[in-house]
Amino acid sequence: MRNYEVMYIIKPETEEEKVTAIMERFKSLVEERGAEVTKLEKWGKRRLAYEIDHMREGIYILMQFKAEAAAAAELDRVLKINDDVFRHMITRGEE
Repeated sequence: MRNYEVMYIIKPETEEEKVTAIMERFKSLVEERGAEVTKLEKWGKRRLAYEIDHMREGIYILMQFKAEAAAAAELDRVLKINDDVFRHMITRGEE
């Protein structure tokens, strides 16, 4: 298994309950594929470096997990089609 880190940004107008539900959904998505989530942090609403789709801020979420490549690929696919997430990046950590 490899170490992965994903940072995703949720639209700023999203309600708190929905943000929590989104976080849990992505966490359970990777856990169902045999991953172990080592860290899940909500950084909160922060200003973006530049405007994206007429938004100046977003809700940042950081998740670190250990998984096979297939789990990370599935998470990437689901993040791309989720309407509430407008940016994400998955990086592979050190072994």
